[in-house]
Amino acid sequence: MTTGWEWANLAVMRDVTARRLSTFHTALYRASRGRFGTRLVNNDMLLLTTTGRLSGRSHTVPLLYLRDGESYVVIASWGGRDTPPHWYSNLKADPAVEVQVGGRRVPALATEADTTTRHEWWPRVVEAYDGYLTYQSRTERMIPVVFLEPIAT
Repeated sequence: MTTGWEWANLAVMRDVTARRLSTFHTALYRASRGRFGTRLVNNDMLLLTTTGRLSGRSHTVPLLYLRDGESYVVIASWGGRDTPPHWYSNLKADPAVEVQVGGRRVPALATEADTTTRHEWWPRVVEAYDGYLTYQSRTERMIPVVFLEPIAT
């Protein structure tokens, strides 16, 4: 039988592993100017850079994305954890972000889909990657769908 302490250790190990993989993925993507790390689980990947709501420092994560015209659509799933990913909390505090797709970096403004728009997009999200259905089943929170609208410079 697994104790609460053992489950807590597994969760910490999972989070540390996820952070290390994310750091490696980001470094590979950036170093190759998007030639490597642009596809995962049959989906396109981008790099999202937010400003830390507590630290004020830039934080970058690789994310699966879909397109809506010129906008990028990302999902704040964090694998179905009960808390949202840090990048989501950061962009809620400061919606000015940077998006890198391939070798191109653009400033963007993040907005969370309202309930109706999320409902319209969720089937497309699951069609792109059915793991999101599993993630949603693991948590009581409604996993957000976020639009990243490039800002013309």
